[in-house]
Amino acid sequence: MKRKATGILNGSIAAASYGTNPLFALPLFAAGIGVNSVLFYRYAIAVFIYGIWLKFFKKVSLHLTKEEFVPIFVLALFFSLSSLTLFAAFKYIEAGIACTILFIYPVFVAIIMALFFKEKITKTTVVSILFTSIGIGLLYHGKTGTTLNLNGVASVLLSALLYALYIVGAKNIKAVQHVNRAKMSFYVMLFGLLVYILNLKLGTELQILNKPVLWLYTIALAIFPTIISLETLTVSIKLVGSTTTAILGALEPLTAIFFGVVFFHEQLTLRIIAGISFVLTGVILVITRKKN
Repeated sequence: MKRKATGILNGSIAAASYGTNPLFALPLFAAGIGVNSVLFYRYAIAVFIYGIWLKFFKKVSLHLTKEEFVPIFVLALFFSLSSLTLFAAFKYIEAGIACTILFIYPVFVAIIMALFFKEKITKTTVVSILFTSIGIGLLYHGKTGTTLNLNGVASVLLSALLYALYIVGAKNIKAVQHVNRAKMSFYVMLFGLLVYILNLKLGTELQILNKPVLWLYTIALAIFPTIISLETLTVSIKLVGSTTTAILGALEPLTAIFFGVVFFHEQLTLRIIAGISFVLTGVILVITRKKN
């Protein structure tokens, strides 16, 4: 019971901490810092802190073989571009809704596994896709009298797809299946930095953080939704399994919506609540389905 309770606690912390992305990112955007600069600082600081934590405290070997390099590099691109498209969506649609739409990634995982790995699509999966589609439709018409920006919705859907590709690859590429999860997370963040370095024209367009509070936001962005989320997620999967951890992931969009409403005065209408309910129900159906 203690093992299960510890696992559930860590899974809840992982989900809730990841849901703090908008809390620290939106003030940076409001200060005029671009998406690529925000993500560069987030990943760079996280790599620095996480690397020290793994090397000197957890004593994890960071040695990477030639066979591991290419697949981890590709997975890093998927993961990094997923962050980029999600943060880009924050400029078009409310952060809480964006994080809720992102939570359809388990449905994408199920579809990819069926199309490319011959995993059977069950009735449960079909129903879940229907539920999530209805939910996104409701969220698309979230605000009273208006619709969500199509660019924002498309950006979040692309983010969910890229994250799904990352998960499928991490689970099915043989070269990385034996790699320590913490070490792989470190290299995913490290290689992912290249996306922002290139987008910033080798760093020449990197915006300087000229106020101490902006540095606090970026450090918090690196620690809470990145390092703490990764660490507690690993513990939760080990103690209670991936399914229970995934269910606890429902706290991610709920946390984002909570901060959006409380700190950024985002609207919370009955239509949005209904949309969130449909999306979460559909996804929970997918991640709790029984497999043969």
